[in-house]
Amino acid sequence: MEDDVDRLIAAWQRERPDMDVSPMHVLSRVTRLALHLDRARKQAFADHDLEPSEFDVLSALRRAGKPYQLSPGQLVHETLVTSGTMTNRVDRLVGKGLVERLPDPADRRGVQVRLTTSGKNAVDGALDALLGHEQKLLAGLSADEATALAGALRTLSVPFDR
Repeated sequence: MEDDVDRLIAAWQRERPDMDVSPMHVLSRVTRLALHLDRARKQAFADHDLEPSEFDVLSALRRAGKPYQLSPGQLVHETLVTSGTMTNRVDRLVGKGLVERLPDPADRRGVQVRLTTSGKNAVDGALDALLGHEQKLLAGLSADEATALAGALRTLSVPFDR
């Protein structure tokens, strides 16, 4: 079975036999799969009237468990964005009725951001759709192959997570 990456590598090997193009066997495929995943994510979120950045905030709140609320600082930590970016995202989500700001009972100056019922429904629906797309992307792998691939990718990504 040959794919576009095999053809790309063969061309580079022909044109640059002095180069070791072996990383392309893995990373060019990862890049192409990431493009397919990005399209699937955007479609799953758009079908639920969400932007990817909005899904990130909603999913952080949903994963927090009942009562599905976090401080803006916790959201910044969970989503790896600046506080100014988070303020804009929360403002947009408040405007869409997907989250609400509540006073923080532990800090009179602070607020908590809580998922509304509409927000919970939106993030759950988008997640269901996303997982459906992801299952299609992985359909060519057996369960054992998927587990092995996940382990190998984890080994590669852990140094970047630190």
